[in-house]
Amino acid sequence: MASRPLVPWSGPRAPSRLGPDVFSSFHREIDRLFDDFFRPAEARTFADAAQSAWPSLDVDETDQAYTVTAELPGLEQKDVEVNLRDNTLTISGEKREERKETERGRAYAERFYGEFRRTIPFATEIDADKVEAAFKNGVLTVTLPKSPNGRGTTRKIEIRPQ
Repeated sequence: MASRPLVPWSGPRAPSRLGPDVFSSFHREIDRLFDDFFRPAEARTFADAAQSAWPSLDVDETDQAYTVTAELPGLEQKDVEVNLRDNTLTISGEKREERKETERGRAYAERFYGEFRRTIPFATEIDADKVEAAFKNGVLTVTLPKSPNGRGTTRKIEIRPQ
């Protein structure tokens, strides 16, 4: 989007009582605000989701297990991969969406592609052989039983002077 500067003056004739940096930083912030406002909603939503932690997760802990629930709207089971390595759960996948519409002789097509990866480390040892995952209606639920050997074990480490 082409826009003209909001400050009508620049260079040697610019007012100096507030300092030139005040106007230039204000100008940059206003330009950024307008650029964000006029960006398409789909791009803004995807950019915000990619920068934040998407998908949203819930992690619940009991004495016997952890339960991780991930909301993955619009995805199918084949689009999601779940891995456990060194007591760290990784949920990853790819969202692909394509829409085509025809209205009054005009064709409209839109494509959306995006990858995601969430990694959750666990402090307690996980029994990897008993981990289960289920996917229903865009919600992934992973149950990670704690290992009987690692459950509730805390070891105090002695600090020695050097």
